[in-house]
Amino acid sequence: MKNKNWLSASNIFSAALIVFTIVMVISPQVKGWTIQSLMKIGLFQPRIDKMQEIQSETLPNMSFKNKDGKTVDLASLKGKVVFINFWATWCAPCIAEMPSINALQDRFGDNDDIVFLMVDVDGNDEKSAKFMKEHQFDLNVFKAASAIAPVFMQGTIPTTVILDRKGKMVFRQEGAADYNSRELVDLLVGLIR
Repeated sequence: MKNKNWLSASNIFSAALIVFTIVMVISPQVKGWTIQSLMKIGLFQPRIDKMQEIQSETLPNMSFKNKDGKTVDLASLKGKVVFINFWATWCAPCIAEMPSINALQDRFGDNDDIVFLMVDVDGNDEKSAKFMKEHQFDLNVFKAASAIAPVFMQGTIPTTVILDRKGKMVFRQEGAADYNSRELVDLLVGLIR
């Protein structure tokens, strides 16, 4: 009769891996934390090589409304660089990239030539305001006041779009990224000049 050691290192490791995987599937916070950790070691960087003018024709005008009812449309923002992030409070990759967007906005906080629009695709003002407060983010949350054109977002969140001063799309990325990277900061500085 063989003596089996059920508490071997490989069994403990396997059990821990299974538990971690289950928690990752169930909890957006744990999944978000894991993605944030991977961002810190250099994964999930925005694809800077895509930073050419993507959309040459005129983009459709879109309107966004904040929790106070103030409406902003893209046409009124011409002359400014516009950073738009489509997200949701339940989306783990959205949660993971939020600290980097908050830090990026802090870098440009005093600059009137750039606008940050965090568009909650669920359009739940109360829930998104509570989320921002709980996580101590100081981001301008809006909801879409008009249909979101597919050129901006095709259903995947998070999706981030950057428009230049002429209102042309120069960047679009689906999925989480570390937006407080040196490359993206340099891009925004170049667009502002």
